[in-house]
Amino acid sequence: MRAVVLDGYGDPEVLSVRDVPDPSPGPNEILIEVVATALNRADLLQRLGLYPGPSMEFEIPGLEFAGRVVALGEGCSRWSVGDRVMTITGGGGYAELAVVHEDQAIRVPDGVSLDVAGGLAEVFITAWDALVLQGGLAAGDRALVHAGASGVGTAALQLCGLVGAEVIATASAAKLGVCQDLGAVLAIDRASDGDSSDWVAEIARHTGGIGVDVVLDVVGGNYLDRNLDCLAIGGTIVQVGVMGGGQATFGLAKMLFKKATLIGTTLRSRSLEEKIAVSRAFEEQVVPGFEDGRLRVVVDRRFSLDQVAEAHAYLESNASVGKVLLEVRSV
Repeated sequence: MRAVVLDGYGDPEVLSVRDVPDPSPGPNEILIEVVATALNRADLLQRLGLYPGPSMEFEIPGLEFAGRVVALGEGCSRWSVGDRVMTITGGGGYAELAVVHEDQAIRVPDGVSLDVAGGLAEVFITAWDALVLQGGLAAGDRALVHAGASGVGTAALQLCGLVGAEVIATASAAKLGVCQDLGAVLAIDRASDGDSSDWVAEIARHTGGIGVDVVLDVVGGNYLDRNLDCLAIGGTIVQVGVMGGGQATFGLAKMLFKKATLIGTTLRSRSLEEKIAVSRAFEEQVVPGFEDGRLRVVVDRRFSLDQVAEAHAYLESNASVGKVLLEVRSV
């Protein structure tokens, strides 16, 4: 099969497309003919050598994919050859074939094409798990989503609407309209720090000083202390990324006063059992939202597998809104 392999760590040029041996499904695994995968920020970090993937003969990035089942391992019973599935994975998504445990695979929603489904699982599961399962977001709550026009951000804004929560977003000035279109009642320019439109002050004005119940943050760095300023008493900050830096200084007294909870989380590092549990719950509780039109994947651009270096450079430019897809084969 053809796959994207890391020949080292560094600039996008370390990514090469080459022939590697086909994977084979083991017991309770399914072999999937990949139609599409997508880029995630973690892929950029892995390419730089900052976020190691699972051990494999050839280091193939890719945290999600969608396609058709082409073979079943011993003991498989949930799927049949030809079924349309999508999944999150620890690595190996940038390839023509991939293997996953049958219970981790998720049915592709009716009405969603496989090329679009290739960019669905990672960001929507990340956002839903962070906001709802870990953050406890419920109807009537308020959420703050940073980088609201990112892949995770565009998913999170829609999921807040799905559960009946109000959502506030930060983003760059050019992307604020997108956030509002996806349900943000207030979209704030993240570059306005330090003046009267600083997002902490804006949120205080909007909430009457009460704050938000859940913060979903992919930025980190100096955002953490300000997230505490924005948090309601008893609120939760869920940290799912560190685009702004992995080191942070924050007021511990604020955390005590706010009775705040700070949660750090990733999907990749979880056990197979944990990944199966969240995948099964996601299929039951969230997938119907794509079938009735309440949820959609926001697609920015599509690249072919051979254009993977160009795709990485584009995602690093921070120009994208929503997902950047890699098309592996025709639908």
